[in-house]
Amino acid sequence: MTDLTPWTRRHFIQRGTMLASMAATAPLFIQRASAAMGLPLGSMLTSLAGVPQDHILVVVQLAGGNDGLNTVVPYGSSDYYKKRPQLAIAAPGKGNDAALALQGADGVGLHPAFSGFRELFDNGLGCIVQGIGYPNPNRSHFSSMDIWQTADTSGRDNGWLGRYFDNTCSGAPNAAAGIALGNAAPLAMQGEKSLPVSFESPDLYRWMGEDFGEDVASAFKSVPGPQTPATDDNLAFLKRTSLDAQLSSTTVRKAVAVSPLATWNSGDLANQLQTVAALIRSGMSTRVYYVTLGGFDTHANQAGSHQRLLRQVGDSLLSFQNELKAQGNEGRVLTMVFSEFGRRVGENGSGGTDHGTAAPMYLVGPMVKPGVHGTHPSLTNLDNGDLKFTADFRQVYAAALKDWMGADADAILRKRWNPAPILKT
Repeated sequence: MTDLTPWTRRHFIQRGTMLASMAATAPLFIQRASAAMGLPLGSMLTSLAGVPQDHILVVVQLAGGNDGLNTVVPYGSSDYYKKRPQLAIAAPGKGNDAALALQGADGVGLHPAFSGFRELFDNGLGCIVQGIGYPNPNRSHFSSMDIWQTADTSGRDNGWLGRYFDNTCSGAPNAAAGIALGNAAPLAMQGEKSLPVSFESPDLYRWMGEDFGEDVASAFKSVPGPQTPATDDNLAFLKRTSLDAQLSSTTVRKAVAVSPLATWNSGDLANQLQTVAALIRSGMSTRVYYVTLGGFDTHANQAGSHQRLLRQVGDSLLSFQNELKAQGNEGRVLTMVFSEFGRRVGENGSGGTDHGTAAPMYLVGPMVKPGVHGTHPSLTNLDNGDLKFTADFRQVYAAALKDWMGADADAILRKRWNPAPILKT
C-alpha cells in the first residue's frame, strides 16, 4: 500500500511535542511518528555519570547575519572608515553616537546601542571571540545556518545539540530535556533519537485534547498506560507522549505566571529570555534552551534597524543575567550568542551591507574568561571582499560541550576540535 502522507523524523521534530496532543484524532499519526523517530517504546531519559546536571546552556541566534564590524567596532583601523564612509561608527569620545570603549581592548569597541552587553563585559561577565567562521564559507542564509546548526560544513548531519542529547541520554529524552522558543524546533536541537520541545509562547503550549470535548478527553484518559501488557504499542506511545506534553506544558505555564525578580526591557528577545529565566527558576531539568531574534539581514537602511536590534540584544542579555543573579542561578547558566555569518567589509549603495563571512561570537556568564579573545581579521587581506576567519566556530562549541556541559565533544562534533580557551576551568 502506498503511503500518501509520509512522515520523516525531521518533519515530526520540527513541529515539536505539541503535535503529539493532536494525535488522538489521527490514529495513523502515531504509527508514522513512532517509526520515523526510530525510538524504542517505553524508553526513558537516563543521565550519564560525570555529566554536570546543574549546568545549563542558553543559545541565542541572531538570524539574518549580524554585522560584526559594526557590533565590535575596529575604530583603530583607518581602512574601516575608508570602506564604510556612511555606516562606520565613530571612535570613542567623538560624539554621542561613538563606539563604547572596552577595558583591555586596544582599537576595538562596541556599537553605542550595545551598552547592555558592555555593562556585562565591564563586570567580568561577558567575552567576545573574534573572527569566527569556517573554511570555504557559504553566504546563503539557509546553507550557512545548516552548517552552524549541524557543526558540519556539508550541513547534512543532525543538529549538534541533538547529538549532545543522543550522546548523554539513553533512549528518548523527556519532554523538557531541551526547549526551543519559536514556531519550529531548530535543526540544531534535532538528534537521531532526541525530541526537543518547541513553542512560540507559554500560553500556546498546552495539551489540546480538552479542546476536542470531554468525550474525547475522557476516552483518551481511559487508554491503559504503557506498563499494561495488553496495551497496543502505538496507543502506549501516544499516551506516554501526551502525558509528557501535558506535564511539561502545565509546568511551563505555571513557571511563567510567577513575577520576575529583575526589571526587563521590552521586545521579542526579552520575552523569550524572560520565559527561559522563569523555567530555570522553576527547577525544570532542561539542560539546553534555544531562542532566536530575526531581522539582521540589513541590506538597506542598516543604521537605524541595526541600532534598534543591538539595543534589544544587549538590554535583553543584561536583564537575563540580572534575573539569574536575583534567583541565585547565574553560576549555572552559560549564554552563547551567534549569527550565521557577518557582513561584507564595504558598505553597499543602499545604506546597508551584504552577506559576508567571519564575525564575532559573544558569551555571557561568570564562568567565561572576560575580555576580547582571538585576533580581529585583517581589513586589507580579504577573501573577495570578505573577512578571513581566524577561529573555527566548532572550537567554541567544543568549549561549551566539554568545558561546561561535561560532554564528549569529540563524539558530538564528529572530530577533535581544540576547545577555545574562553571558559574558566
